[in-house]
Amino acid sequence: MEPAGHARWLPLPQRSWWTLWLSALVGWTAYGLLYAHQVMSMAADMGKEYAWADVLRTSLVGMWGWVPLTVALFWLVSRVPIRRGNVARACSILMLAALVMVVVRAVFIHTLDPWVGWYESPPDFWADVMPTSLYSNVLISWIMIGVAHALLFSDEARAQERRAAELQGLLAQARLDAIAAQLNPHFLFNALNSIAELVHHDAARADRMLVGLSALLRRSLESSRLQWVGLREELALLAQYLEIEKVRLGERMQVHWRVAEDCLDEAVPPQLLQPLVENAVVHAIARRIRPGNVRIGAGLVAGALWLEVEDDGAEGLPDIEGHGIGLANTRARLQALYGDDAALSIETTDAGGTRVSLRLPRRGAVVAARDENMRDIVFDEVLAR
Repeated sequence: MEPAGHARWLPLPQRSWWTLWLSALVGWTAYGLLYAHQVMSMAADMGKEYAWADVLRTSLVGMWGWVPLTVALFWLVSRVPIRRGNVARACSILMLAALVMVVVRAVFIHTLDPWVGWYESPPDFWADVMPTSLYSNVLISWIMIGVAHALLFSDEARAQERRAAELQGLLAQARLDAIAAQLNPHFLFNALNSIAELVHHDAARADRMLVGLSALLRRSLESSRLQWVGLREELALLAQYLEIEKVRLGERMQVHWRVAEDCLDEAVPPQLLQPLVENAVVHAIARRIRPGNVRIGAGLVAGALWLEVEDDGAEGLPDIEGHGIGLANTRARLQALYGDDAALSIETTDAGGTRVSLRLPRRGAVVAARDENMRDIVFDEVLAR
């Protein structure tokens, strides 16, 4: 049994039998023509004249005899390649195969010589043909064995590269799934806490939040199955989240949309902005006594998609732990999806708030049916392109 992970050169889907036969035929034919040309050139230099038909016959027939032998050697190498751990065994078998090739070639030459005319007079098999075959064909056999090993190991290297690429893709997807699994409970925990606060003193508002949360979770589950959504759908989901928080915070939270209409169909990762807005709501607006603002912007600038979330801060209150989860996961998602082509920056505004900006390379439009919930979004300003 072969060691696990060692692919056989034959039969591989990308290298079929007929391809091998055809390659061997073309290769040996080309070598035969080159050899015939050299014979004719040497004859001309020595003042001799040979008929092209005779030279082509002796050259091509001799080379064509190697075609089935080449296929046989390639097949044998695929079965018994020289690898660490079986060098002695493989070399012994392949050496025996090379000696068999010597005998087969000798029989081939001796049998066809009366018709082809490699020798000027009928040769003796043991005295003439076998020594010549041994001298020439052992080396040629090992050259073919070397070429077969090169192709075998090349195929295996490419197969390993494909497997590595597949594993890298699976790892990246698993990483994204793990990030999403961390984000969703984080949001759900905060939403349920908000409902728990309301249920004791304002059942109607708590009921509205539950209905909104149910709709939001359903839409979140639908979008989580996709790797890309249109920005329009992402903003609709975000607006639904903000409606839930609006029930809890009332006039304490003012939302301002600054979104250019020409970027609404751009492809973005689902639920990309929600953790950033959640940070602004939970760690800034919800801690304020006076009303605060959340500003959400989007536009196309210099061939890239720019997204922005800004808040007014917590009115000088000290920062609290825990708000870095959303930012860390957003950074991780951007790195997994875009590599170094995306950027996330955080800065403090003059008013003491926080502005988080994302620069994403454009991936094209994601055209989807306009969601009815998008009609509820009111854009206070529309960014110029």
